[in-house]
Amino acid sequence: MRILIVDDHPIVASGCRAVLADEGQIEILEAADAEDGESVFIVERPDLCVIDINLPTVSGFELARRILERAPEARIIMFSMNDDPAFAARAIECGAKGYVSKTGDPDDLVEAIRTVGAGGTYLPSAIARSIAFAGPTLTQSPLSKLNAREMEILRLLSAGKSLSEIAWLVQSSYKTVANTSSIMRQKLGVKTSVELVRLAIDSGVA
Repeated sequence: MRILIVDDHPIVASGCRAVLADEGQIEILEAADAEDGESVFIVERPDLCVIDINLPTVSGFELARRILERAPEARIIMFSMNDDPAFAARAIECGAKGYVSKTGDPDDLVEAIRTVGAGGTYLPSAIARSIAFAGPTLTQSPLSKLNAREMEILRLLSAGKSLSEIAWLVQSSYKTVANTSSIMRQKLGVKTSVELVRLAIDSGVA
């Protein structure tokens, strides 16, 4: 199996190699950001991708969207420091086949790779239980009204990026990003971009 690991921390990739050392014939490919990850995927077509959510430029969610747009059959596991079930739910919504928290049991990653690599889906039992029993709380956040692309633009706005920079990063036009920003303000009931960014920070997106 050929696995692409997209993470900007070399120690994480090294840790993954160590965890997977006893898993037989596995080739690890590495990338440090979404742009490199997309390029490696296009050229190498790995069997499975393990993608960190918090990448330096655009997020892992955006990279997953790009990969799945290009190859809907791609098998993706999202990897994050956050064990909030809302993030796992967002990963599933984006089309990922698995979600693993970096703060969890290292065996979770091995099991996720085995399961997703075999065509299945995987969530650690604790996160799966949290989602199952969360009920309405998962949709109580105002940000639940936003789709994956809107969330990405909001995250970049809260990181201080201009609309022009965001358009370049998400491979879209300035007009589309500006329109999306306006739609987000309407959905979230705020009037200005400053209020939009404040909401993102308060909600933990930034």
